Amino acid sequence: MTPLPAVERGRIPSPFLVVGQAPAKGDGLKYLPFGNPGGGGGLFRWLEEEKIEGERFRAGAYLTALVKCYPGKGTGGKGDRPPSRLECENCVPFLERELALVRPKVIITVGTLALGRFLPGVSLNEAVGREFAKAGVTVIPLPHPSGVSLWNNEPANRELRRRAVALLAEKWFG
Repeated sequence: MTPLPAVERGRIPSPFLVVGQAPAKGDGLKYLPFGNPGGGGGLFRWLEEEKIEGERFRAGAYLTALVKCYPGKGTGGKGDRPPSRLECENCVPFLERELALVRPKVIITVGTLALGRFLPGVSLNEAVGREFAKAGVTVIPLPHPSGVSLWNNEPANRELRRRAVALLAEKWFG
């Protein structure tokens, strides 16, 4: 894994915690989580569809990732490599400390790895479009927004994603 500057950013404490899988290479260079045009651009386009303005969201939420270092390019030149189980486990203490500091009321998981950390054994198809209560916190799962994720290509899945972002908007504006 390639070390980059920290890419966590946001309000502490915050009612909203967004957890992705790992920083993209450009995120660390800009010191901006979800700052690259691929995954980050997709996430913020989804938020804009529900009238959640991106900069206000960044100012009111805390954004982080399971893994704190860029994992490197994936095989075949498609996207970034998903972090390994060991890489995720090594970063658990950092995420746990962030949870303790941020004290979120809503956790938004972005992608399968983040979903598995908070709702083990639950698939994207079972989770996206629903909210879950866990230890007094609401968990709203989203798929990974990058173009590499084939999950988003299915019309039924796009509808689940729209439902999930609408749930997030209810909490945001609620």
